[in-house]
Amino acid sequence: MRIPFRRRPAMRNYIQSSTSCLLTLTSFVSISRAITVTSVSSPELDLSQLGRVGIAGDFTGISMYEFEGQTEAPFITNGSESLMTRLPNGMFLSVLDTDASIQSMCVFGDAVILGGNFTSLGGQKSPGIASFDVGTSKITSLVGLTGQVNSLLCDNDAGMVYVGGSFTAANSHNAITWTSGGNWASLPFAGFNGPVETIAKASTGHIIFGGGFSGLGNTSTPSEPDGQVINLSAATIEADQGTSTSGFSDPKNIICQTSGVDGSGTTWLLEDNTAGTWRASFRFGFEPTKLRLWNTHQDGRGTKTWRFTALPINGIMNFTYTDPATNQNRSCTSECPLSDNTTVEFQDFHFVNKVGMNAFRIDVSAWYGNGGGLNGIELFEDDVFAYAINDFNEPSCATNVSFPSTATATGPWATTSSGKSSSDYLTAQLDNPTSESASVVFFPDIKESGNYTITIYTPGCIQDGTCSSRGQVNVTYTLTADGQPGFTQFYQTNNFDKYDSLGMAEFVDASSDSFRPSVTLTPMASPLSNVTVVAQRVQFVLTTSTGGLNGLYEYDPAKTTIDTADFKTSAFDKLASSFSAKSAVRSLVTSGDITYIGGNFSSSSVKNIVAIDSRDNSTVALDGGLNGSINSLCVLKDKLYAAGNFNSTQDGSASGLNYIAAYDKSSNVWSPLGAGVDAPVESIVPMALNISSDTPEDVITLTGGFRTLLAFGSNDAVAVDGFAVWVTSQNNWLQNLDGNLPSIDGLLTTALLNLSDGSSLYAGSISAQTLKADSAATLSGSIGTFPIDITSTSNATNGASIAKRASLANRHSTLSGVVTGAFYESGDHNLTILAGHFTASTTNGSSISNVILIDGNDETTTGLPAGISDESVFLALAVQGNNLFAGGDINGTISDLDVRGFVSYNLVDRKFNTQPPSLTGAKGVVSSINVRPNTGDVYVGGSFAYAGSLECPGVCTFSTSNAQWNRPGFGLEGDVNGMIWSSDTTLVVGGNLTLNNSNAFLASYDASKSTWSGFPSASSLPGPVDALTAANSDGTQVWASGTATNGSVYLMKYDGVSWKSLEPTFDEGTTISSLQVFSLSSSHDSSDLVDANQVLMITGSLAIPGFGTASSATFNGTVIQPYALTGNAGNTVGSIAKIFVQKQNFFTSSDGHLALGFVVLIALAVSLGLMLLIVVAGLALDRYRKKREGYVPAPTSMYDRGSGMQRIPPHELLDSLTKGRPGVPHV
Repeated sequence: MRIPFRRRPAMRNYIQSSTSCLLTLTSFVSISRAITVTSVSSPELDLSQLGRVGIAGDFTGISMYEFEGQTEAPFITNGSESLMTRLPNGMFLSVLDTDASIQSMCVFGDAVILGGNFTSLGGQKSPGIASFDVGTSKITSLVGLTGQVNSLLCDNDAGMVYVGGSFTAANSHNAITWTSGGNWASLPFAGFNGPVETIAKASTGHIIFGGGFSGLGNTSTPSEPDGQVINLSAATIEADQGTSTSGFSDPKNIICQTSGVDGSGTTWLLEDNTAGTWRASFRFGFEPTKLRLWNTHQDGRGTKTWRFTALPINGIMNFTYTDPATNQNRSCTSECPLSDNTTVEFQDFHFVNKVGMNAFRIDVSAWYGNGGGLNGIELFEDDVFAYAINDFNEPSCATNVSFPSTATATGPWATTSSGKSSSDYLTAQLDNPTSESASVVFFPDIKESGNYTITIYTPGCIQDGTCSSRGQVNVTYTLTADGQPGFTQFYQTNNFDKYDSLGMAEFVDASSDSFRPSVTLTPMASPLSNVTVVAQRVQFVLTTSTGGLNGLYEYDPAKTTIDTADFKTSAFDKLASSFSAKSAVRSLVTSGDITYIGGNFSSSSVKNIVAIDSRDNSTVALDGGLNGSINSLCVLKDKLYAAGNFNSTQDGSASGLNYIAAYDKSSNVWSPLGAGVDAPVESIVPMALNISSDTPEDVITLTGGFRTLLAFGSNDAVAVDGFAVWVTSQNNWLQNLDGNLPSIDGLLTTALLNLSDGSSLYAGSISAQTLKADSAATLSGSIGTFPIDITSTSNATNGASIAKRASLANRHSTLSGVVTGAFYESGDHNLTILAGHFTASTTNGSSISNVILIDGNDETTTGLPAGISDESVFLALAVQGNNLFAGGDINGTISDLDVRGFVSYNLVDRKFNTQPPSLTGAKGVVSSINVRPNTGDVYVGGSFAYAGSLECPGVCTFSTSNAQWNRPGFGLEGDVNGMIWSSDTTLVVGGNLTLNNSNAFLASYDASKSTWSGFPSASSLPGPVDALTAANSDGTQVWASGTATNGSVYLMKYDGVSWKSLEPTFDEGTTISSLQVFSLSSSHDSSDLVDANQVLMITGSLAIPGFGTASSATFNGTVIQPYALTGNAGNTVGSIAKIFVQKQNFFTSSDGHLALGFVVLIALAVSLGLMLLIVVAGLALDRYRKKREGYVPAPTSMYDRGSGMQRIPPHELLDSLTKGRPGVPHV
């Protein structure tokens, strides 16, 4: 347990934050650059012999892995954020992580000051504010502030940082300064009586504070101090040197004993003439203000002097008291007196200092009569708390307490030890929680009505190991008898203890028989299982202030004292005085002499947004203002951008201003950004992006609760996830623009652009990829896009579409995006075919499903003719001649005939061919199609049992010459997941197979003999094969991956002798979709598994140890290295199904020459050719010699041969035709 307890910063939902931006703010600030960016040496794939290369998968963005720190992880949604910078390729690098949000930052000297509602920064305990030295990466917590920081203003000329928020620091509340000397300095006023949301510096040099306050002020002591009773009943009570006399030995006798009557069971005594100790320890912390003691008079005994020691700090406390004999004020420390006058009922001792403790002891040093003792004890405090654990609330036996604090808990709550927190607390573990799953209702003991700040304490998650399962909670509160309930939400993912404020001070009615103020905490609804919710305590703090303010205050740093009369002369203060009650300013931004003010306020002349010109202190109405509250302002070039909860100007004359608008400062006109979005925008943050050139340009990002960019002009509505980028130069959303543009999603709370070294810093959580691409990309040294508009059918809540570890035939129903691709080039025809499970728009605007054909001549796109069900999933493609063969979980009707599993399409005529009979039985799914080299035979593998009426399980051959199915041999059955031709006559098949009635995971087919056999040593494979590829040019070596019987993923290589496993292995959650060996342009160190001029490319969704997930990776025989990273819609990771090529020339050397195996074969062929030439030459010379010598051949006759044929009976000749090998079944 941490003692003394203190408030910890709140972790607010990002949609509660307010921001303002001004891009030039940091341009003049010098800051050293030492954030290390390390490039990654990626293998140089030799693509020169492969023709065109494509990447198929399920993603909305893709990047090559080029720098350490790149990731494809989704952005964080549990309230945690990061401080980020940009990598050279435009991606974001996390510099340090926080457990909540960074609300504001500014450059101060050589460091960046970070403020927010975090409790941890870079793993270091840093409640609310810290300094980050970019040059050394050192984090320094600015100790002394307790609470949350909303706004920072670094005034380097003055050598101070203005800090605003909801906090206490150095006897100030909600506003203070940090000096260049490294200490806190209070402003001439005592802070504010409500939170500060924003700070700006006007052109006059004055500091403008905005927020939810009504005056300068501080917390106030209750009119009836010491009004809260600390519950001693819940303490562990012990004593040393207590009497052995029955009825007087128990130290608990004096708890809840306020009658003053001595006797057995009500009095505690020490041994005769012996000093002793009475001790209490608690499971919660407190700061007592008064101690009340009842002395005993039992048998003439009593305590004469004593001292009070606070634990665990072991400090002897100072007191003031009134001497009952003289009625004079006195003080005491180590020998505090108690009167033995029987008319003195009790004595009160007031603590000189407020000190936190969770235990104490009273040491009796002198006594009356034969020994000391006590007859009663009570401990009081000013702090108004209500604890979730009811034993910690005020005792029912307390004197003069009519409505003791209490709490009511419903649900599966359990008590959790305090650990490093200030008190024990309740914890509930919930599956798929709703607001009805559990609740705690806090009822404080409010003795006087008034304005209170209300804070909710949340213990840190590190101490109880629940960080991964914490989420959000709902908080509702009813504070007055006739008021409406309030509502808010808070994250509970804080690493260390923190507190959340309900905002500006609220009026609270005193507790009575008819009304009790209450605060209710419930879990936020979640589809997740094992969600942890905690409940600890709620505090009410009475506030007071000077009054006279209403959300705005202008401070002149030249003045050392504050005169409230100045409120009437300040243009800002006067403007705010015209606002309606309880107004709040949420964003301030200055541009030249103009200070723009946004928030939730209204007067007879302005509403929600206004400006003040410091040149003449005039008010600028900004075209009458907007008809809803403003959350964030940003000035970019000649425009002011405003975000909030509005849809038009005040007079309703402007349309399309849905939650975001731009104000032209020169024309005094509001204009829309597109047509806006569908829900409130909470923050505007600037960003620099490369849009149309290599020079970055400034754009603005929006973060909020919206889910749609509304349609406008020729732009359709776009689904988003609360984040959008407006490109000012294009007057459009980034999501609507075409070209090689990045894909960015997440949330941003603030940014620092234009640092002196050219870098920028961003606060938030971002998932980004260098290229926005719809489930397919080109690869030719760098990645590019296809001219397609594809929408994946993946469900965003399910994560990566191929994350389920199962065979292709089994997981087809969960696949989405582009699964496979092929290229066709013949004559004037140049096509790219993409297939999978998606919807797409063609060039003419029509909608198609699952297969798209891209004409490389004019980049037009088309689909297949009607007939195939939109629910089909295409898994495999192959081109043979002018025909496209496609397989998968396909069904439909073509030319009035049912098709299943397999279709044929003519790429020249652009129409379906006459379809072969359907593949049925088992799952009826085709997972692999391979054309036998140098033939027209198409081999089809998958999960099926029949081709039409022909029994043909697992693998079937379609002959293009006679358009019929043939069964390739007998003995093989089961689910086939992959096939490769290792030679012209040998087909290797992997899956979950049965070979000659025995289980097998890999088998070989000899096409020259029509026979199946087990693959060498395939029994070493630990489970069904999901993907395989040739490991060398002659096909004698094979890579195979699959799922072992224990559920793990394996990757193994057959080197021609035995199987070898890949080390290291992948982490849990890996799915391998495809394998392919690529040749390299430059070699690496050779190993037993991979040749020096090759790498193994692995695609899918790969959990790489020490890295995280990647969509593809290379293996050079020793190291697995990420190759490509992807992201997907719905804040999920993407996946790559395969890399497909135009030409299957994978085994080429880095200089474009043939690989060693082919060189050996060619050399052998050349040598055989030379030998043949020598033999022919020898025969010619021999013939010439014989002719020259007069040689004449002997006569010959065919009679015997012919007569022999005539002697063969005809029936024997015909019968011999049936003596050969069995014929091939066909239909």
